[in-house]
Amino acid sequence: MLATDKLHLFVSCASGVEPWLEAEVRGILPGAHTEALRGGVAVRSNLEGVMKLNLESRLAQRVLIELIDGGYRHEDDIYALALRVDWSKWITPAETIRVDTTAQRSPLRSLNFATLRVKDAICDVLRDVHGERPSVDTRFPDLPVMLHLSEEYATLYVDTSGEPLFKRGWREDKGDAPLKETLAAAMLAAAGWKGTPETGGALHDPCCGSGTIAVEAAQIACGMAAGMQRRFAFERQLPFVPLRGRWQAIKQAAKDREHAPAVPIFCSDVAFRMVDFARRNAERAGVAQYIQFNGGDALERSAPELPEGMPGTLMMNPPYGERIEVRGKAAAYRDASGSEQRDAEEDFFPRLSAHWKRSYTENPAGWTAWLLCPDMKLPSKMRLKESRRVPMWNGPIECRLFRFDLVKGSARTPKPTGEEGTTA
Repeated sequence: MLATDKLHLFVSCASGVEPWLEAEVRGILPGAHTEALRGGVAVRSNLEGVMKLNLESRLAQRVLIELIDGGYRHEDDIYALALRVDWSKWITPAETIRVDTTAQRSPLRSLNFATLRVKDAICDVLRDVHGERPSVDTRFPDLPVMLHLSEEYATLYVDTSGEPLFKRGWREDKGDAPLKETLAAAMLAAAGWKGTPETGGALHDPCCGSGTIAVEAAQIACGMAAGMQRRFAFERQLPFVPLRGRWQAIKQAAKDREHAPAVPIFCSDVAFRMVDFARRNAERAGVAQYIQFNGGDALERSAPELPEGMPGTLMMNPPYGERIEVRGKAAAYRDASGSEQRDAEEDFFPRLSAHWKRSYTENPAGWTAWLLCPDMKLPSKMRLKESRRVPMWNGPIECRLFRFDLVKGSARTPKPTGEEGTTA
């Protein structure tokens, strides 16, 4: 029998996000035993905990239930291990399966063959019980199974999420280089922004693209569950069938706690097409009425007016490198002879910091800027002193999330007379 009251879960996430994910998991499942590991968080919980994690987590990629593990040397060992799982407790032959394999220093020559052996074991178990075998569906399986191979041990998991959890269900309009929802949430978590005047205050994204940061922030400020608008694989898996009533109650409780935000949220972009995308995404996410959308260049738009005494947070994933071409005032231009006069990226960031000094240092409560960028020398290019730099990955691109405190005056040791001072 499946011991559904004491499950070993692995909640996966992007590299570097583990500490914030562990804190989030503890908030979703108070009292649960957690341990931050490489690439995720191990949790002890039950089926209800699985449902809550899928619904609520903004940082997780998947919620996996560990089924069995053991040593191996050959693909036949993996088949024997998978054969020990009673797969009939999870699906019937009428449902579909898919097996995926990940590995770290595995001695096996073919991961595809190891994947095939797990599939064979699942089919053989179900054939013995029902006289039939399930079909494979590589897109939307009822039972996604994951095999992880270390150098000596194999572990089998059931994926209860299905599609990765960054797919919230509301982002249909996308730009050239869309930011994953989970990364936007990680940026906000790293900044300690929780949507209240005391935890970051107002939020503004002046390079909003399709609006991912602003929408995530608005949902956080409204107390919305991240996965309210999507389906999960566990909804079709046999252990969860008796809990359908409980699942509806969990979703209704999440819906009942939603509220209007306590802070204003702003977003803008130099491309009006992207502002339209952001607005449509926000409408699908149910937060369009809580976000102020504007067109305009990040190098020109003034700081939003905030309620008296409220601080502000700038949160940006600006254009950089191969990700997207800089546009607007910082874009490269040509003179009458056709010669290019400046490099767009080299010009954008110094101009951005100069604009911040002019427009974002007048608020008595202060503005704090968080900027995601792969250039480790960015602060010197911007002539600003960062107060924090947090390692993060934007897909395959290694980045840093830089924090700059925007206040009047010098943030560095004054330079001798005749040299330009530096403010942050």
